[in-house]
Amino acid sequence: MKSRILIALFVCSLPGTIHAQHDGARDSVRLIADGKFQKVDKTLEDKKPFAGEAESAFVQMLSSLAQDELGDALAQAREAVELGLPIERLIVGPREQLSKLHTTAEFQSWMASKQVSPLIHGPMVGNVTDQSAAIWVRTSRPTGVVVRASADDAEAQSSDGQTTSESDFTTVVSLRDLKSETVYRYDVVVDDKPIASGQFRTFPAEKTSGVFSVGFGGGAGYVPEWESMWDTIVKSKPDAFLMLGDNVYIDQPEKTLTQHYCYYRRQSRPEWKRMTSQIPIFSIWDDHDFGTNDCVPGPEIEKPKWKRNVWNIFKQNWANPGYGGGESQPGCWYDFRIGDVHFILLDGRYYRDLKGGTMLGPVQKQWLLETLADSDATFKIVASPVPFTAGIKKGSRDPWDGFPEEREEIFRHIESERIDGVVLIAADRHRTDLRKTSREDGYDLYEFESSRLTNHHTHPVVKTPGLIWGHSETCSFALMKFDTTREDPQIQLQCIDLEGQTLHTHVIKRSELEHTSR
Repeated sequence: MKSRILIALFVCSLPGTIHAQHDGARDSVRLIADGKFQKVDKTLEDKKPFAGEAESAFVQMLSSLAQDELGDALAQAREAVELGLPIERLIVGPREQLSKLHTTAEFQSWMASKQVSPLIHGPMVGNVTDQSAAIWVRTSRPTGVVVRASADDAEAQSSDGQTTSESDFTTVVSLRDLKSETVYRYDVVVDDKPIASGQFRTFPAEKTSGVFSVGFGGGAGYVPEWESMWDTIVKSKPDAFLMLGDNVYIDQPEKTLTQHYCYYRRQSRPEWKRMTSQIPIFSIWDDHDFGTNDCVPGPEIEKPKWKRNVWNIFKQNWANPGYGGGESQPGCWYDFRIGDVHFILLDGRYYRDLKGGTMLGPVQKQWLLETLADSDATFKIVASPVPFTAGIKKGSRDPWDGFPEEREEIFRHIESERIDGVVLIAADRHRTDLRKTSREDGYDLYEFESSRLTNHHTHPVVKTPGLIWGHSETCSFALMKFDTTREDPQIQLQCIDLEGQTLHTHVIKRSELEHTSR
């Protein structure tokens, strides 16, 4: 056991800066976290076209604060705001550095002349069902938060929550007793004043047929000119959106500073706020927002020691239905339903163990097998942070090719239990593609993969047996349009680019996903 843990620690702690997304600001924050201040200016200058002037000034401010150069830090903060940095970025933090600035009389006097909303981030809609919804927010200080929801033909509902410093000033307010398939408008209220609003639509009742759509994608590196992707997604009007990993690129799991920076930067974007205030978001992580590139952290819950802290920060920044097995078995796996479609989202990182031959770990794997066997849904959508398809990343053990026995165990379970209607979706490879894996003892398994929401870095389409279509030239996301009211229920799969153009469409019929009678 000891040798296994040592190997895992080494694989997850590879040195060096990750440059794949040309993110000079993130790379510089990593240097600040490591105390390598002399390299910050050059890193920013080399990649300023990607970071932007305002972001560069903000990062220089963080470097000055880390070196207790408060005068320089205040000047850089003013410059960042003049260049367009949202003022809330100076409030939210990372507070482990900005708290030094917050205590100065000069900063307090400057902020007194600004109108800063008590709502820093959000609202974000999550964990929607046919009867409930969750609204996530982050505030500037510990405070009570009330969410009031109303609909034209349903009773109004209200609920409250409390943000605290321990929760990084976030709370998730749960709304219950809602009416299915109903559009609700909501207000976020702090200090008896409405400060933000949004809307969402509840899902069809469980186990009922319906017509709806769900988008998904991964690979959301921070590229300012491509943040418009979030507005493009809104225009497609999905009933939910699944973020399948690499939702931010952190690559420094042992440093809270870098984790906070990456989440705050994305959550401060107006495009992101517009999307998340009205489309229910469900998320899992992958290597870049859990550990480091292609990391294999091993089977232990508390080793490497950063695991649980990364999990806690992840929970603070989303509003998911669940987080693995909870405190005793941390993770990001869970499932939920929309009508008669069952979504099963997997954690491919926390318990990944090459020597043990498992990506999921024994607890999650047993949960997956039981969840599949017990499901009576028309379609079962299994969402993985990395692709199942063999040969998807030549020579790499990072996708399911690294765990062929466990993959085969899952596929054989589908066949032995005669589980119909399974479709695989995934992220990780920086493109969108559709493939089909032939099975001798069961139906062919479709896999729809999409992971270039906003990334600069791309992966060319790899030819594998069963490749149907692929696209890597531009940013894109995947959209699944379900119609289970048909005699032969179907999913229409679409790839949509940054401009909102549909690049490819493919229809999967339920009759294609059935075991033949014996």
